[in-house]
Parts: sequence; structure tokens; C-alpha cells
Amino acid sequence: MGPERARRRAVNKRFSVEQITALLQQGVPVGDLCRKIGIAEQSFYRWKEVYGSLQPSEARELKQLRDEVTKLKRLVADLSLDKVMLQDVIQNKF
Repeated sequence: MGPERARRRAVNKRFSVEQITALLQQGVPVGDLCRKIGIAEQSFYRWKEVYGSLQPSEARELKQLRDEVTKLKRLVADLSLDKVMLQDVIQNKF
């Protein structure tokens, strides 16, 4: 990974979802806002596409829901694996 890509990855983690939605709701011209907070206009428009219609509280809830879905998917995968292993054990015993 090159230094430019590593720098961009660090920038993505610099703002929380709530901060991003608050920034998107400011009435400041895009160029001025991007210079002020130190991001590329491309990042602004990507944020706008993903978070543009959300209020900060809704964005926080969305993040919590996404985290919960990730945990649940991991749990389902673990349980499915356990089920397959138990079925294999049962088939080998009988």
C-alpha cells in the first residue's frame, strides 16, 4: 500500500458519521467546506451520496444497526458451522 493510499485511509477514519452528517447540512459552498475541513471534493460527494438525507441522530442509529447486523451475521455463521459439525459427528456414530 502506497503512502497516498494510507493517508486517504486515515482521513476516512477522521470523521464520525454524526460529524459527517452535520457537515453535510451546513449551508457552506462545497469548495469552501472541503478546504476548511481538509478533504477532497470527491469525499464530500461520496459522503453526500451515503449520508446526505440523514440527520446526525439517524446516522448514529444507522451505524449502531449496521454494527448489530454484523454481529448477528457472525453469530449465524458460527451457529451454522456448529450445526454442520454436529451433523457430521452424528453421521459418523450411527
